[in-house]
Amino acid sequence: MSVAQLLLPEHYFPKLDILETEVAIKLAKDTFERELASALTLTRVSAPLFVRPETGLNDDLNGVERPVQFDIMDIGAQVQIVHSLAKWKRMALKRYGFRPHTGLYTDMNAIRRDEVLDNLHSVYVDQWDWEKVITSKERTVQVLQDTVVSIWEVLRKTQDILARQFPALERYLPEKIYFITSQELEDMYPQLSPKQREDAISKKHGAVFIRQIGGALRSGKPHDGRAPDYDDWSLNGDIILWYPILERAFEISSMGIRVDSAALEKQLTLAGCEQRRHLPFHKMLLNDELPLTMGGGIGQSRICMALLQKAHIGEVQASAWPEDMIDQCEARGIHLL
Repeated sequence: MSVAQLLLPEHYFPKLDILETEVAIKLAKDTFERELASALTLTRVSAPLFVRPETGLNDDLNGVERPVQFDIMDIGAQVQIVHSLAKWKRMALKRYGFRPHTGLYTDMNAIRRDEVLDNLHSVYVDQWDWEKVITSKERTVQVLQDTVVSIWEVLRKTQDILARQFPALERYLPEKIYFITSQELEDMYPQLSPKQREDAISKKHGAVFIRQIGGALRSGKPHDGRAPDYDDWSLNGDIILWYPILERAFEISSMGIRVDSAALEKQLTLAGCEQRRHLPFHKMLLNDELPLTMGGGIGQSRICMALLQKAHIGEVQASAWPEDMIDQCEARGIHLL
């Protein structure tokens, strides 16, 4: 790890001390979780920390990350720490008998050992993973965007409650979130890299939802990588805000309407992953045995970092960091937990 990845903002000082930070973390998490469940009609369920690889339930993220794997002696099998619960949630909706317009959420904890560590990325991942059942008529851009607006309103409400409890915290989130496709964004900024485009559009609008992530753009490259077997690449996206403390784009959620059998067939072919058709999860999808759903992950530490206006995610979660990163942060008043 090179600390060249680390941003050390000038004149930074924490607006809350360590004890106030811990109190604020709990208030932020409790508030956001409660309001999210209410806004999207979700019920909390328990979820696995690890799954067996042969089930095909683990999230492949960008397709290159290595899962943490270990054996369980008593069952004589290997298991993998989850990367996320995108596929498991869809199975759970069927198993638990959820009806259309209702869904589940869970506390998802993961280890992503291949993360490049910086202000926003940790080996330890904690997020609210949510999923709800929809109908075939609701597999639309409008339903996707309406859900994004609901999540954004939950985030702003949480900001307001925190600011009332801790007056040092600023209300900086914009009232509205801007919508744009990844192709429109490439057309707008053809000379910039995808990350630079995110910086430019989020700085301009304060908050943005970039739609259609995973498929190749006219340039021949996707805006970002997405596994082919959970999001429908034409009906997904990322919620990104402009973060003034680091002066950069700040992603808080990846979400979308999930693949149906037709989208799965198409995306497995495009990604060269046809062999996955034989996995249990994929067989059920291709046979239309799973409910149509939408869902996503919302970073718990990301939300806390943004609302508590911290310079490093390690200020709101305990993880492992390079010694030189710890030293440089401490010298700038960035106290990692």
